Amino acid sequence: MIFDAPNVSFILLCSSLVMLMTPGLAFFYGGLVSRKSIVTIMLQCFISMSWTAVLWFAVGYSLSFAPSSNGIIGDPFYYAFLNNISPETLYAGNQGGVPLLVHFVYQMMFAIITPALITGAFAHRVNFSAYMIFITLWTLLVYCPFVHMIWSPDGVFARWGVADFAGGIVVHATAGLAALASAIYVGKRMVNTRQDHNIPFVALGAGLLWFGWYGFNAGSEFQINTITVSAFVATDISAAFAAVVWLILDRAHSGTIKLSAFLTGAVAGLATITPAAGYVSIGSAALIGAIGSLVCYYSVLLVRRHIDDALDVFAVHGMGGIAGSILVGVFASLTWSQSGSVKPIDSGVMQVMKQTCAVLAAAGWSFVATLIILKLADTITPVKINKDIVGDDLDQQLLGESAYE
Repeated sequence: MIFDAPNVSFILLCSSLVMLMTPGLAFFYGGLVSRKSIVTIMLQCFISMSWTAVLWFAVGYSLSFAPSSNGIIGDPFYYAFLNNISPETLYAGNQGGVPLLVHFVYQMMFAIITPALITGAFAHRVNFSAYMIFITLWTLLVYCPFVHMIWSPDGVFARWGVADFAGGIVVHATAGLAALASAIYVGKRMVNTRQDHNIPFVALGAGLLWFGWYGFNAGSEFQINTITVSAFVATDISAAFAAVVWLILDRAHSGTIKLSAFLTGAVAGLATITPAAGYVSIGSAALIGAIGSLVCYYSVLLVRRHIDDALDVFAVHGMGGIAGSILVGVFASLTWSQSGSVKPIDSGVMQVMKQTCAVLAAAGWSFVATLIILKLADTITPVKINKDIVGDDLDQQLLGESAYE
């Protein structure tokens, strides 16, 4: 077997970019919460870089990508602890001469950031021990099955023709609905006010997310070709259009121009283009970004009236991923086959139907499973933070350390 050095180098670089998104998310969320709980939410993000990697190494990758007969979940033992994987094993799902071990680590970075996205929904309200139980069960019971169903060649949705280029369904729809369910479960905060305590942190985090998203989307082609370039450019254009549209909408609604609004719009555009990045033209990417911004902005306004999703995870990531996944069926034009030739994919009414069914399945299961997992965690250790310490320095009370004196 001969490795393709440029492709291997590129995917390793993309893996590093996706890894950087999790610290970026920690800064993005950290700047948006109260100064008294920034360490807590940053720890919740950073711990996923360790614990989810352990789960992925032990059984997660096998559940996601091992062969299966049912198309729902992979054989948990086939790749467990990197069984059947050596440095010389090539990734069979790609003709780019990339080792399977590179595929393992690239997909691990996706697994790490997905549960971390959920943390913004229940900021200020969940105990760390309960959170650890939650991300363990959620990763294994929600994330891994949908990775298998949509991205594994054996998956039921993959065989049906559902298209998700980089995770609109697998990452954003599942995390978004988990965020909605968890926000409902833990209830409203005692002090339900938005406290953007450090806008420079928000800007730093958003910049790292935007930067890392190039690896998130362009790397999902898993080799260097024209689709890789198109996905890279589509990612940037969608974010740019979405940020501008969001800024205009927020200016009309609030009467002010805010940096945090601009950055949130960019993230909405990035989430919306994710499932479509490699399937659509650059012009379509601009339109998808604008549509995603409209959908996410008004979702934020609607959700805030009824549910305390602290950092708008469902409205931005969930609705962005859902909208982008359905729009694949509207705007899809070309994709790259494994043989290296360009071929059209099935866009149109049938593809929209397939995309919608997959979205509904992912959203429904993630929502229900999240509620069940939180209820189970509650029987082991309290999920909700003791209301008597909510008004105090949460970081000091829960972790024994604070970001500020």
